[in-house]
Amino acid sequence: MDMGVFIPIGNNGWLISEAAPQYKPSFELNKQIVQKAEGYGLEFALSMIKLRGFGGKTEFWDHNLESFTLMAGLAAVTTKIKLFASSAILTLPPAIVARMASTVSNIAPGRFGVNIVTGWAEAEYSQMDMWPGDAYFGYRYNYAAEYVNVMKELWSKGSSDFKGEHFKMTDCKLSPAPEGKVEIVAAGQSPKGMKFAADYADYNFIMGQGVNTPTAVSEICDRLATAATESGRDVGAYCLYMIIAEDTDEAAQAKWQKYKDHVDADALAWMADQGSKDNAADASSTAKHINLPEGAVNFNMGTLVGSYETVAAMLDEAAEMQGVAGIMMVFDDFLEGLDKFGQKIQPLMSSRAQVQAAA
Repeated sequence: MDMGVFIPIGNNGWLISEAAPQYKPSFELNKQIVQKAEGYGLEFALSMIKLRGFGGKTEFWDHNLESFTLMAGLAAVTTKIKLFASSAILTLPPAIVARMASTVSNIAPGRFGVNIVTGWAEAEYSQMDMWPGDAYFGYRYNYAAEYVNVMKELWSKGSSDFKGEHFKMTDCKLSPAPEGKVEIVAAGQSPKGMKFAADYADYNFIMGQGVNTPTAVSEICDRLATAATESGRDVGAYCLYMIIAEDTDEAAQAKWQKYKDHVDADALAWMADQGSKDNAADASSTAKHINLPEGAVNFNMGTLVGSYETVAAMLDEAAEMQGVAGIMMVFDDFLEGLDKFGQKIQPLMSSRAQVQAAA
């Protein structure tokens, strides 16, 4: 099973709390995180793309780096770890992203991929006059399918004459070709999102659910596996969890409670407002999922809280779910958290025994 890290390209990582570590994103911070992850044998690192923050007292995600340029820099200072950059597909043409990916693959041969972001927060795009209207919510996966088709055609053939509803290529050229396969990642949670991932992606991120319930997403993983079988493709689930680990269960729970007690309510309200704009969203969609109140202090992703032994056991439990190809982690404090994972949690995980020996 692969393990990866969702690096903090935005300020304060994923904790929407006044009690959480407060910091700005930087290349130096993310370089330290990814090099540390590589040293502990983690297989991948992914950066999101976020174009407008949530505000509030913590100015949550008001300060963000750009994904592709960051990952290109990280590609030059790593040797083994796989790197995924994110493309906000309403902002960049697919032929340009295909060329950007080919360029980064030249820096990191065989270890670069692209995360497809269809977009759920209208304000990110309307601020640049790039929002096509709320009707986009209904056709965004068709748009994304054409987008990926253009890129894959350019990567495999070096040219494209793709003609679709949203994109039309006329003898569009790309050279040099990528060095190694450029893997595609998606994060659809709804049935339409799952079908898109099953048809076009290599992996699909599944947001964990609840606190200390690592297998609560088993049904979602099953749906992805079913969709992949129907598409005749091999698509693995990457489950996303926040890790809050201390020497004892009590110490970890106390830290988690402190974060919740000091939630940035104004930032959370902005997120909820943006997530409510897709009126046709399925109950399992990202837009609906982030608006659930329980655990929203950390973007409402699954949270594993406890001692190193407790967290290791829960990660092993998650690894046993059908269709799980890997787990992507975030931490309250990334540098400290990665050391705790690499030195105290991973050595206790049966699913990582071979990796731990190699590391």
